Amino acid sequence: MRDRRKVMALTNLRSSIGLLICFAITGVLSSASDHKFKVGDPVPLYANKVGPFHNPSETYRYFDLPFCSPEHINEKSEALGEVLNGDRLVEAPYKLDFRVDLDSKSVCKKKLLKEDVAKFRSAVTKDYYFQMYYDDLPLWGFVGKVEREGKTDASEYKYFLYRHIHFEVQYNGNRVIEVSARTDTDAVADVTVDKEMEVEFLYSVKWKETAIQFERRMEKYSQASALPHHLEIHWFSIINSCVTVLLLTGFLATILMRVLKNDFVKYAHDEESAEEQEETGWKYIHGDVFRYPKNKSLLAACVGSGTQLFALAIFIFILALVGVFYPYNRGALFTALVVIYALTSGIAGYVATNFYCQLEGTNWVRNLILTGCLFCGPLFLTFCFLNTVAIIYSATAALPFGTILVILLIWTLVTFPLLVLGGIAGKNSKVEFQAPTRTTKYPREIPPLPWYRGPVPQMVMAGFLPFSAIYIELYYIFASVWGHRIYTIYSILFIVFIILIIVTAFITVSLTYFQLAAEDHEWWWRAFLCGGSTGLFIYGYCWYYYYARSDMSGFMQTSFFFGYMACVCYGFFLMLGTVGFHAALLFVRHIYRSIKCE
Repeated sequence: MRDRRKVMALTNLRSSIGLLICFAITGVLSSASDHKFKVGDPVPLYANKVGPFHNPSETYRYFDLPFCSPEHINEKSEALGEVLNGDRLVEAPYKLDFRVDLDSKSVCKKKLLKEDVAKFRSAVTKDYYFQMYYDDLPLWGFVGKVEREGKTDASEYKYFLYRHIHFEVQYNGNRVIEVSARTDTDAVADVTVDKEMEVEFLYSVKWKETAIQFERRMEKYSQASALPHHLEIHWFSIINSCVTVLLLTGFLATILMRVLKNDFVKYAHDEESAEEQEETGWKYIHGDVFRYPKNKSLLAACVGSGTQLFALAIFIFILALVGVFYPYNRGALFTALVVIYALTSGIAGYVATNFYCQLEGTNWVRNLILTGCLFCGPLFLTFCFLNTVAIIYSATAALPFGTILVILLIWTLVTFPLLVLGGIAGKNSKVEFQAPTRTTKYPREIPPLPWYRGPVPQMVMAGFLPFSAIYIELYYIFASVWGHRIYTIYSILFIVFIILIIVTAFITVSLTYFQLAAEDHEWWWRAFLCGGSTGLFIYGYCWYYYYARSDMSGFMQTSFFFGYMACVCYGFFLMLGTVGFHAALLFVRHIYRSIKCE
């Protein structure tokens, strides 16, 4: 009976995972359009959102502004990633039938109340833009303009609302290839003063034939980040990073190998000549170096979560390199992040529980719960706060209840069961901790150390070099995530990521050696903190980017930027801390395995 229940549970879990994978594939590919049209056929045009140009997180529904709206607003069904991305597509009031030109066609004549005029003026003041999708191709335009010429006082500015949009569409055969929207700067309505007025909204459509093939219609957007002058900067970033790696690697290989060789020779000579001579340096603490650390459950949970995030990063890079995240594949990245994180939770459970049991931990269930909450807990609390802010602002970043329920179901039906299964597998496959030396009963006292050997100075030194290898590429990533630039050079980003991992491992190993040489045997947590300190540098860069390189403003945008970037940097802290810890553990095992200790 018990075996039958196990089989049923595994079958249900397998079914849930299969549904989740199918759901993910559907969500990732949902934006791919392969429509063929005949002359006069209606082509879907969806209005997505409006918002301040410099505040990418602060977006609102298109009809939150008093544009011409149909009697019944039809919303497009969206995948999970699209909703997480803040997309809220509705049918636009413009009709762009295939290869049908229109000239100054009226959408509607709308009477604007004083409140409507105030809304439009506020939108023009904040540089509101609109975004639409025509046959899954994006197009943008500004809502209006501010006339500042010759005026020094802001009270003298004039505010104008664009009321005429020119659509230019290119086609090849029976398919749409390219679309753009251009506002007529002469057809405007003055919204400077709060007064009732009647405004006629117009639009024109011009079709042109092109030789561009349908399969290449997205190249226009992907090539934007691969222009020659951009590529030069990216390659300069890689060369800079490679030089950093080579110099660091050469320095460490020369210094550490020479020092270690001298140490090995010295210790071997000491063993042959003077058995009673007092040991010094890192050999002196051979009986303490593998003493289990304090808060070992927390360390194991950190290592498990960091390993999961590292696996998540690798899978995301694989999908990016094979072309899944092409420009404006709405929500594909968010869908992939949610699904892959759920499916890799078993890695976190296995690694954390296995390592915890190796450290002779007994309460593995508590350790498993801690592992599951270590990253998801802060992320969930941050989401609750920011979602509340978005609800207060009535922004599209506020997730509907149904979407929140879907995420909770994914966590309940997939993430948590896989975490538990991974934990059980890790506990059952427990092996003894591989320590080359025996640990003494009582720990040695750590000698007084200078201030620069403390945890904080060491973390500063450990985080600076890896950060210096990636900071140039960070700007382009930030400009893409928190701006309107397009980033598609994933191959270069992957190279930078590999360089980041290598530099983090080498700098952590070097600092661990110097710590042991100073007869400080509490290296476990130090190695993790030094490896993860790059995440703190990235968060410091967030402050620089916000105040010096962007024009973001307002409470909502500020809270979203610093809130979610805190979660991202915390994830980097766990991931790189795990990399540094594993590198240090391998190094310590190697050097103590190479000497004879009594």
